[in-house]
This record gives sequence, C-alpha cells and structure tokens, in this order.
Amino acid sequence: MPHPVRQLGPTPVHTDSTLISTPLTAELLRGALDLERTEHGLLPHRLPAWARAQSADPQLGLAEAQPSGVRLVFRTRATAVELDTLPTRRGYTGAPPRPDGVYDLLVDGEPHARATASGGNVLTTDLSTGAVEHHPGAPGTLRFTGLPAREKDVEIWLPHNEMTELVALRTDAPVAPVPDRGRRVWLHHGSSISHGSDAASPTATWPARAALRGGVELVNLGLAGSALLDPFTARVMRDTPADLISVKIGINVVNLDLMRRRAFGPAVHGFLDTIREGHPTAPLLVVSPLYCPLHEDTPGPGAFDLAALAEGRLGFRATGDPAEVAAGKLTLTVVREELSRIVRERSAGDPHLRYLDGLELYGEADHADLPLPDGLHPDAATHLRIGDRFADLALSPGGLLS
Repeated sequence: MPHPVRQLGPTPVHTDSTLISTPLTAELLRGALDLERTEHGLLPHRLPAWARAQSADPQLGLAEAQPSGVRLVFRTRATAVELDTLPTRRGYTGAPPRPDGVYDLLVDGEPHARATASGGNVLTTDLSTGAVEHHPGAPGTLRFTGLPAREKDVEIWLPHNEMTELVALRTDAPVAPVPDRGRRVWLHHGSSISHGSDAASPTATWPARAALRGGVELVNLGLAGSALLDPFTARVMRDTPADLISVKIGINVVNLDLMRRRAFGPAVHGFLDTIREGHPTAPLLVVSPLYCPLHEDTPGPGAFDLAALAEGRLGFRATGDPAEVAAGKLTLTVVREELSRIVRERSAGDPHLRYLDGLELYGEADHADLPLPDGLHPDAATHLRIGDRFADLALSPGGLLS
C-alpha cells in the first residue's frame, strides 16, 4: 500500500554546508524533451527548440514550458533532499488566485511527501483586455526529510501547471542516475485535460495516474489549448523514442473553431502518417473527446463566461450555432464520428492502430456524478477516475496498448 503523503512547505533559499550539491543535468530528468539554461538554472521544455520556433502562439509557449509529467529521478541513500526552484505561475484579474504549484516525492514508486513552492514569478492576465503583467519573484527551497536510509529510487515530480526553473539540488548522501528498469515508454499528446487542468498534484493528472498504475515511463505532451494537430507536434512525436503512443484529439479543435469537417479528416490522417514514419509498428491509440455538454452539439469558438468571472468564478461557454454543423462546423459528436471512421478505415492496413471512445473514460453518467466545475475541465477527483479507467482499458495486460 502507498505510504501516507506528508505535506511539506517551502523554506527560504539557503546553502547547508553539510549537504552535497549535485549538478542538475539531463540524465537526472525524465519527461522533458529539451533543457534550457537560464540565468537561474535549468528550465525543462516539453517541446524541442526547433518546434517552439515554428509557432508564435504565446499559449503554446506557456503550456510546453509547464513541466507536466517531468520529474527528477535519482538513486541515493539520502534521507534529506533540498531542491531550489524558481516557479512562474499564472493569475487572472478578477478570478480566484490559483493554488501554488505542488511537488510530489516518490520513493521506489510509492508516495512519500508532497510540498508546495510559494513566491516566484507571477504572470497576471487581464481577461477583458488580454494584457499580461509580469511580477518577478525570488527562488525558494523545498526540503524533504525522513526518507528511508537505504539505497532507493527517488522521483520528484514537478508542478504540472507552472513553469519551474531548477536552481540547485542538495542531499545528505551522493546521488546517481537511475539505471534503465526496462519499463515501456508511453508517449501521450492531448489538450489541457491531458496537461493536468485542475488535478490536485503532478502525480494526480490523469496521464500520470495511469502511467504509475500501468508501470510505464510517461512522456506527456498534453499541451493546454494546443492539441491542434500541429505538424511540428506530430514530428516531435515521430522523433521521440516510445513503445506506446496515444493521441487525444478534439476538444481544442472544437473550442477554438479551428477548422471545418473537410479539413479535419485529412489533418488527422497527416498527423497519424507522420507519427507512423518514426513508429511504424508501435501500438498507437486514438482517443476521442471526453463528455463536455458545452460542445457536444454546439460548435465553437468557446469563450470565457464573463458572468461567472463577475462572481469570482472561472467558467466557459460555447458561442457557436448548432445550425452551422450542417455547413461543416465541428462539435464533439462530429469529431467522435470522424475519428471512429478514420481509425476503422486505417486499421485495415495498420493492425497496431486502435480507437478509444472518450465517453468510456468520462461520459454523461460521470458528468452527472462529477460535473465539470468550469464547464470544460475535470476536477481533481475526475482526473483520478479517468486515469484509473485509462490504465485498465489501455495499459493493462490485454489492453488497447498491450
């Protein structure tokens, strides 16, 4: 059974001369596809620099630099670990403050402690004007103590919802990279829901939950607002080593009103074609959208619910006209039909391609039990439900990705 998770708080940055400093390098990080040296330390990225250069979208830039699924992993006998970080979190004028980022520490795959990092930088967005203000802050120190005094694997999962610059790592015993444990690598791409949206912690996003239950190594390309069938994302997936691959497509295409039915099908085919160039026989799972009443039968674009904001709540609404579906506008219902058709037709020549209806992960009955708080994103309990179902349906022996 998992050990109880102890809640820890941040302490001021300091240097304890009795601790050993270990350089932060790529061999200690998993889940990141690029590392940027900054004036403070190391900034993990989930898209490589060449891919970032192909999009000027600030939303994508912010999303890929939030280290969902990225974790420090090392082997040590240490009983105390200190990590200096500089977070950059988001805030919205008139909306409730977002909670501080959470760090989960696991020992040999089991939860051991959880900490938050206060301070750091804050980006405040005025939703009525789009203006963004940058408020600089200072790094802080996370201190984890009471680790078992034996050789063990330690993982520190970084906050899924805020940029995190890694400044320094200190321990009371030497640190070494963890050797290859022979676990399969699962590469996943999706929207803010896959990114983690309102999950309680980085190991409680649905992809992390599923990966930990399924015993696989996660590379999470869940990119908030940015699962848009971008060719550079497909090329990143093509070039990233992976044993298992999944793509969750639909919600962002609909709520951005990005394309019509005529363009959607060929775009999906092109995205899958590119992935197959690098992974011709890997199990590849196409996942359609979860249930979302806003866009089941109403096209995008989506918009912030200004009435909710006036009440201090974050909410969304659909602004499209259902009558426009006949002219080719997309809804979640249309997307599911198209994805099911595409996978059915392609699977005749691709025996390793599978389809998972997102309603099996979160459907209408789930919404009645666990409604989407803002109309768009699952809450913390729903992330756990989705992750458990995905692990059972896709990652278990005999599952869709077996």
